[in-house]
Amino acid sequence: MEREGIIKKTQKVVVKIGSSVLTTDEGRIDRARIENLTENLWDVIESGRRVVLVSSGAIAIGMDRLGFRGRVDGIPDKQAIAAIGQPHLMALYDAYFREKGIQISQILLTRDDLDHRRRYLNARDTIDSLFKFGALPIINENDTVVVEEIKVGDNDNLSALVAGLIQADLLVILSDMEGLFDKDPKVYTDARLIPKVDEVDEKIMCAAGGSFSPTGIGGMTVKLEAIRKATAFGIPTILASGKRKDVLREIFSGKAVGTLFLPQRDPLSCKKQWIAYGVRSSGTLYLDGGAVKALLYGGKSLLPSGVVRVSGSFERGEGVDVRNLSEDLIAKGLVNYSAREIDRIKGKRSTQIKEILGYTYGDELIHRDHLVVLTPTERSGV
Repeated sequence: MEREGIIKKTQKVVVKIGSSVLTTDEGRIDRARIENLTENLWDVIESGRRVVLVSSGAIAIGMDRLGFRGRVDGIPDKQAIAAIGQPHLMALYDAYFREKGIQISQILLTRDDLDHRRRYLNARDTIDSLFKFGALPIINENDTVVVEEIKVGDNDNLSALVAGLIQADLLVILSDMEGLFDKDPKVYTDARLIPKVDEVDEKIMCAAGGSFSPTGIGGMTVKLEAIRKATAFGIPTILASGKRKDVLREIFSGKAVGTLFLPQRDPLSCKKQWIAYGVRSSGTLYLDGGAVKALLYGGKSLLPSGVVRVSGSFERGEGVDVRNLSEDLIAKGLVNYSAREIDRIKGKRSTQIKEILGYTYGDELIHRDHLVVLTPTERSGV
């Protein structure tokens, strides 16, 4: 009943399809599977739900077009192959969805697009407009131009961030695995599928295995990190096999397919989702024990008196990590002062800021509204 209740309430859904789902074991494009998935997606859309598709596959299709097999390691080569594959990926989707009368649209994102608040909100507004026009947004990371500094990391992670961006009611991640098992099913014949997970904690993370796909980069650990983000946003997530025929029809009929991950009880607000997982940290503030206690248990803003050390080069308004003196990540936030300014006022009382700097932007280094205190499980996933 729990799963059926979630499905019944779902009006906006993000569906992520991995490279391994779109290809055969030999690395060739599986057109029959793509056709089945698009038919399933059509059913979901026809039910009145708004759907965003996050699709991998540009590199896989590029490799198939070039006749390559195995893994490609060089970044310029991967980017060139993605440039070849991306239009063919969209052409495949367009051919199938056009038969159903659905207009598709393409959105290519990098970390920069999610890092800057205005661009982040612009992406959300664009998706809302596409919904209004009855178009299906298809999102992929912009592999052709992305470099490590602006890389989201993988489409599992991207799908979680997109789900938070549009405040989705459900995230569905389709991979080559039936769901989460208690041990690696590729190694152990007695591995059991876990039908429901209340919280992605360290015990659950230990059940994760690696990735053996030559075109994908999202192993089970990566998927669980993405799912941890989504559930922190208050979004239930289903991990299931995209190689299973009619998998989306089964999911949206309420059938117990794959693994259901329940949302956290106290989800982050939309803005705090962005601060925690969208903003890159440009530096670190190290706090004494009293300041750490005030943040963790007192619900306080961060004042200069609790800062012992400043690391990195950042300006006012940028994101920073907040750590204790043992280097444990405690929080993330947007600073009211630059690294140079904080270095001058660290350890001082707020009433001394104007005296030292000659001006003030307020008593707080990070206001509580711009600060996200991270739980132990969230800290390891940031």
